[in-house]
Amino acid sequence: MGGKQVAVSDLPADWPRRSRFAGISSRAYEHPADRAALVAMRKVPGADVAVKKVRSVLSDRMLRMEQLGSAVCTSERQFSRVHAMLRDAADVLDLDSVPELYIRQRPEVNAAAVGVGEPFIVLDTGLLDVMEPDELRFIIGHELGHVMSGHVLYKTIARYLITIGTMAAGVPLSGLAMQAIHAALLEWSRKAELSSDRAGLLVSQDPAICLRALMKLAGGRYAGEMDLEEFLRQADEYSQITDVRDHVARYLVAHDLTHPMTAVRAGELNRWALGPDYAMLIAGIFPLRRHDSATSMRQEVRETASHYGVRLKEQTDRLGSSVRRRISGNRQLELEQGDPEPSPGTPAGETP
Repeated sequence: MGGKQVAVSDLPADWPRRSRFAGISSRAYEHPADRAALVAMRKVPGADVAVKKVRSVLSDRMLRMEQLGSAVCTSERQFSRVHAMLRDAADVLDLDSVPELYIRQRPEVNAAAVGVGEPFIVLDTGLLDVMEPDELRFIIGHELGHVMSGHVLYKTIARYLITIGTMAAGVPLSGLAMQAIHAALLEWSRKAELSSDRAGLLVSQDPAICLRALMKLAGGRYAGEMDLEEFLRQADEYSQITDVRDHVARYLVAHDLTHPMTAVRAGELNRWALGPDYAMLIAGIFPLRRHDSATSMRQEVRETASHYGVRLKEQTDRLGSSVRRRISGNRQLELEQGDPEPSPGTPAGETP
């Protein structure tokens, strides 16, 4: 772990300075659904057993040795500009220590925060090929958000349960129990990404750049062929539940993913960037981590329940309207086709 001083000479000459959030708590940016999904996941029967088993198999030493032997650890002499971005981003979030960052030769456009107790960050070279420096800053801030929020342990467990399925065989739980834990981990993992996107925005402090980076995660390096406004319109279309079949389709395509759909992330981040919470943070009004221990869990649960209540009502209203339209449309079609009405006294569903 290094200090927090930034090697300014390693940053681009026109690199804009950002506000620094001294002592900021992760509660300032965490999505309400993140905490709720984590609480729900911990309540799944057997979840504590699975976590302990995976922790006994994995270790920070093993995970770090893998990167030391196969990737490049950034420093003032290796990938110095990326290293300076990391230290600068950690300074913006006022982190007490800066996690190590490794560059790994892979074509995937991907990054990850990894670890059990001492997290580090890994960036694939495919990400460096696609992202401009200011977009990469958002990605690094996103990964630091995982570190700051304490996501890394469960993200690492989720990643290894998915990629190394045989590990689950060593956990003394039934197949159904493991399926429930797996589903709960993935549900939480998707919500955690929404929190970390917000942390990335706090580091970048330019919503357009952050949204452009997310757009590139969807469409690759071809920024000249894409339009951000149109991409956000696409995100809005995806978020609207206009048909029961759309609702089912969305579940089927997303329920087994570790990350939300990229368009969903862009829409969520854009709404937060335009809202009052982000404006207050930029104005310097935010909760401090030194007050975290005094924060009432009951209050957090109430706030989360309120958020879910509003979102659930919105979705239910849209879904209910869709069902009513389909029923009305089907009935109208029956009448137009001359479908006979049941005779008086004839039980519904029986032919008179």
